[in-house]
Amino acid sequence: MKRTEVIYWITTILFVLFEGVMPAFTSNSELAREGISHLGYPDYFRVLLTVFKVLGAIVLILPVAKGKLKEWAYAGFTFTIISAFISHAVVDGINVQTFFPLFILMILATSYVTYSKMVTT
Repeated sequence: MKRTEVIYWITTILFVLFEGVMPAFTSNSELAREGISHLGYPDYFRVLLTVFKVLGAIVLILPVAKGKLKEWAYAGFTFTIISAFISHAVVDGINVQTFFPLFILMILATSYVTYSKMVTT
């Protein structure tokens, strides 16, 4: 396996665990409900966000999903993560926790860059 493929799979699996698997198991917890409420979003947004995160994670992890579908999944996650950063910054101010979404975004960006390299070679 080439270095690019290894980096792609490591970053993609890490991202899917953070943004697909964890929300699937924790979105119905009291902490998740309080978190969405704290940011000023209605509770149905938590459910909607979880459904789209799980679907997007499936698209990212399945090798058969290619082309525009995978590009849309990357774009959707990018918008979601940037929105999370802005929401936390506006509601809680700038602190260490505010920057966690940007750390996740770096993992996603690495996955995307390596995916693009694999597709073009």
